[in-house]
Amino acid sequence: MVTVDTAAPSSRIPVREAGRPTPGRVLAWACLFVIIAITLFPFYWMLRTALSNGTVLATAGTSWLPVDFTWGAFRRVLGLATVEEAQAEGGTGAAVDFWVYLRNSVVVAGLITAGQVFFGALAAYAFARMRWPGRDTVFFVILIALMVPPIFTQLPNFLLMRDLGILNTYAAIVLPFLFMHPFAVFFLRQFFLGISHEIEEAARLDGAGHIRTFFRIIVPMSWGPITTLALLQYVQAWNEYFWPLLVGSERSVRTLTVALGVFRSQTPQGNPDWPGLMAATLIAALPVLLLFIAFGRKIVDSIGFSGIK
Repeated sequence: MVTVDTAAPSSRIPVREAGRPTPGRVLAWACLFVIIAITLFPFYWMLRTALSNGTVLATAGTSWLPVDFTWGAFRRVLGLATVEEAQAEGGTGAAVDFWVYLRNSVVVAGLITAGQVFFGALAAYAFARMRWPGRDTVFFVILIALMVPPIFTQLPNFLLMRDLGILNTYAAIVLPFLFMHPFAVFFLRQFFLGISHEIEEAARLDGAGHIRTFFRIIVPMSWGPITTLALLQYVQAWNEYFWPLLVGSERSVRTLTVALGVFRSQTPQGNPDWPGLMAATLIAALPVLLLFIAFGRKIVDSIGFSGIK
């Protein structure tokens, strides 16, 4: 008895090895490397300048390495150097209240972030989960507010703060940003729309009202997007410059970004203290960089889940 194998021969499709380099892959990695290098180069140049001696920096401006390596710029920014030491390395010798400015930035950014997240979440819940007349029209108006340049509101807000008599206070810096931000409302509304209505209906059957449902169900389920929004708003508040300069010029409430501008204007013999300025800028940017390093993936995932492109 002859057995005939009627099974069709297995067709094998050549599979490209995962680790095998191809021209397209090499080109993609090369482009990615160039983009990363261009992005990181300003930070490297800032660090190189901050580690240089200001008195001889101009003599080797094209050097890729720190000129006459020294930690003096960081020492005088943090207030650890004497006037003689600062002036010997090209500094102004003026006192730098770095820790006061850092405290002011932390307080201002923290208050703005807390207010925007809290009130923005309440507004987003009202737009996403509640039905009331004119809801869509009001939300459309809020979206239009995203297109209004902030500079258009600076003068009316300044006149209001002046008339209230609260210039050069934390309140003047915080109040225009405290209660609600259109982006915060839009961001959280996109996530709240994706929460199942069955959960809310079950809570209503148990006797929970809107306030209890919001704080006991919606907020715990939305910690990821809320944390992401808090980080984004904190970074934006931290980097705010013009408004704190306009209403908070006094040293007691001066934020770090404004202090950097003042530090830049303190020029000995017409030459800016570039190492000191770069050292202060690096230290000021350090908290934001650490936040993005720690929570960068969460920010990307939450933005993608919320449907923002």
